[in-house]
Amino acid sequence: MRIGRVLAALLASGISLSSAEEAPYVREKPKGHLKCPELREASGLATSPTSNDFLWLINDSGCPAEIHLAENDGGDRGKISLSHAKNHDWEDLDSFILDGKPYLLIADTGDNASKRSECMLYIVPEPTLPEKGEDLSGQAKPAWKIRFHYEDGPRDCEAVGVDAQAGKILLLSKRTSPPMLYELPLKPASDELQTAKKIGEIPKTLPAGFPPIPFGTQPTGMDIAADGSAAAVVTYYGLFLFPRASGETWAKAFSRPPELLGAHRMGQVESVAFSRDSKVIRLVAEGGKSPVARYVKAEKGN
Repeated sequence: MRIGRVLAALLASGISLSSAEEAPYVREKPKGHLKCPELREASGLATSPTSNDFLWLINDSGCPAEIHLAENDGGDRGKISLSHAKNHDWEDLDSFILDGKPYLLIADTGDNASKRSECMLYIVPEPTLPEKGEDLSGQAKPAWKIRFHYEDGPRDCEAVGVDAQAGKILLLSKRTSPPMLYELPLKPASDELQTAKKIGEIPKTLPAGFPPIPFGTQPTGMDIAADGSAAAVVTYYGLFLFPRASGETWAKAFSRPPELLGAHRMGQVESVAFSRDSKVIRLVAEGGKSPVARYVKAEKGN
């Protein structure tokens, strides 16, 4: 979906967090932009679970079932085709390690008309990363798939996160007001159709400094820190952080108003990813030459 000129103008206006110096992450100048010519509508971003030097990306609906590899500055490092899979409406990408093995999760969860009777998640072993001077190529296939529906009817979802430690997948609805939080098992006991259970919702109380802009609260991407300490959620307006205390449920963490890290001013952003050590959060927008935005964790005492 393309956002209107009104939203684009507001994003460019410079509205931002009123107390940015207190934000847990501080935006820094991008080190580069995407150079993958086939990434026309980047809808998902994930840091490699085995290397801080690489990013995985996917395209939106209507594109081939492919996973693209980029360097942290956006440099193109090839792609891999995914067999036994179809890009109906891929909307998010996650990375994680389970039982010592690295995986990627592709979320085929887009449903603009809220009519899909079931959606699909593809869990793919991370392909072997290329050596210096080489590019990725070849094919991969899912290790397992998760067919699911929502317990209360179809939902459009572009924000999916994985908590590998808990063995859970989180999904945030896009078009409901407020956004609803759902949960699925990461590795179901069978191939049968799964049911995403509603476990909470984002509070309607908005963070300080949030302007009333069209589509500004719709989640378009999500990632969970590898240590489970926080979830990052991006919307058409900005970047939000949901910290989670040790032993706290995700339902409880999402029940509090999030911390607004600021307006990204990048137009249609649908992809967000933590670095492996959670010290950096990266964003990219749809379009072939999006900058790779960086939010760096603030040092304590600064």
